[in-house]
Amino acid sequence: MPDSMIVFNRALVRQRRDRAAARLTAHNFLYLDVADRLVDRLEDTERRFARALDLGCHGGEIGRALDATDKVGWLAQADLSAAMVARASTKPGRARLVLDEERLPFDANIFDLVVSGLSLHWVNDLPGTLLQIHRSLKPDGLFLATLFGVETLHELRTALTDAELEVSGGASPHISPFVDVRDAGMLLQRAGFGLPVVDADTVTVTYSDPLALLRDITGMGESNALVSRNKAPLPRKVLERMVELYGARHATDDGRIAASFQLVTLTGWKPHASQQAPLRPGSAAQRLSDALETVEKSAGEAAPRSGGK
Repeated sequence: MPDSMIVFNRALVRQRRDRAAARLTAHNFLYLDVADRLVDRLEDTERRFARALDLGCHGGEIGRALDATDKVGWLAQADLSAAMVARASTKPGRARLVLDEERLPFDANIFDLVVSGLSLHWVNDLPGTLLQIHRSLKPDGLFLATLFGVETLHELRTALTDAELEVSGGASPHISPFVDVRDAGMLLQRAGFGLPVVDADTVTVTYSDPLALLRDITGMGESNALVSRNKAPLPRKVLERMVELYGARHATDDGRIAASFQLVTLTGWKPHASQQAPLRPGSAAQRLSDALETVEKSAGEAAPRSGGK
């Protein structure tokens, strides 16, 4: 991978997850929430998936959510962190794998389902990882993933940046560049997925203060792993000013502070002849103008303008 594409220090991502694993259950509420959301979507499909992969499994939250259903037969639970994988379920029909999401070791056409909850935002080459996921799926296989979106922690991002500019005269990146909803559908299509669907939801969490939010981020193993980060500890004056700015801007009525987590969910199917395909241009049985009861005009005929200066 060219150096210009390396945004995250993957060794540091692994290290942060390893350290967080021991106390994960005190901080994994978002992983649990996303696991329930993804399993709910699987419940809405009529399919049962015989062979599935949970890519970036953290502590096995998705696997445990699946235990209450009959949607998946055999499940591989895989993560960059061996300490995280060790927390995943070992019940019959479950396997545990340590792997790098950027270099999947699987043959083509082996999974009926690949699911991922809040992990793929740490890969350097998301289009490349999506291509590998697509390759590993069987025809008519489903890819279902939730990633943090670009609006995630926007309150913390601006408070930190403004505090650092004010105190130090400059600012360094502290929060990852997350996926933009507008780009996600294009990424699915570029990777070859059919019937792509992208939607977003925002979860707002309140904390006693911004430092409690930072402790939760660390406890999830989601601390800053940008290659371009400032490796020196955040100066105390910057931290204190960030707390002041955050509280002034985002305090709730009960004196707590609000933090936003945007959850972007991607759904795509590996193409198969049985899937619904779009109609060929010109094959419609009825003109759109007839359905709308309007007059059809040629492309070269200008529409009337309204209004004035």
